[in-house]
Amino acid sequence: MGKLRRAGVVVALAGLIVTTLAACGGSSEGPNQQPAPIPGAAKLDKVTIGISFDQPGLGFKDGDTYSGFDVETAKYVAKALGVPESGITWVQADPGNRESLLTSGQADMVFSTYTITDARKQVVDFAGPYFVAHQDLLVRRNETEISGPTTLDGKDLCSVPGTTSAENVLNFYRGRIQLKELPRFSDCVQALNNSEVDAVTTDDVILAGFAAQPQYQGKLKVVGKGFSDENYGVGIKKGNTALVDQVNAALKQYVADGSWAAALRITVAPSGYRLPGPPTPGAA
Repeated sequence: MGKLRRAGVVVALAGLIVTTLAACGGSSEGPNQQPAPIPGAAKLDKVTIGISFDQPGLGFKDGDTYSGFDVETAKYVAKALGVPESGITWVQADPGNRESLLTSGQADMVFSTYTITDARKQVVDFAGPYFVAHQDLLVRRNETEISGPTTLDGKDLCSVPGTTSAENVLNFYRGRIQLKELPRFSDCVQALNNSEVDAVTTDDVILAGFAAQPQYQGKLKVVGKGFSDENYGVGIKKGNTALVDQVNAALKQYVADGSWAAALRITVAPSGYRLPGPPTPGAA
């Protein structure tokens, strides 16, 4: 084979590799910054999105900076719908106000570790799921008595009202434990660190994010005995089926082009959480 022909083959192979990587989408560093537009999506200049402000690795506000997997997912979806990142207005979505943000029109979409449930479907619509977590327990590092949900008798647990975590505890452990409800999970984690409660219960991925925070490293641990499936969905105002369909299309693309996995690697993986495979968006 002549030198010119060999060079041509090398160039062609290099081009093929680049094209293939582009088709797979998302670099190894993060999600695709320019997702393909979703056909039929209205070209909006701005959108208001609700996220948590105090869940490290998922939805976190630090000054004017917003970070986490929910944030990356929301940015990808917004761009796929034609809204630039500069057109996103972030609002705080806590467990107690997620439905009201949507029903009142204060938010167009909510990405806030928002578990899809039949009860919530009576009030709002969901796209997704885009992640599946599992309810677990966060305890102090030297805790030996609590090794899972079957060892909670007589213990003081902390959770947040309006969450499936609190609902599960009340449904299955009523009378066996004392449930303390505080406004935010960060409040519960601080109470645990101060020995005011024995454990914090919510989704494992949320707990892992808190345990990885510098002030709690070496002090707290996730038990690792998940006892529920929590399908995270995108909350959308009831009846807006067109937006639900468009967000589902964006989420399917998010998974297919590699951006879903890339977003998890830069936001959740640093906590040590074992990354799962993707769910099937549109199955909500």
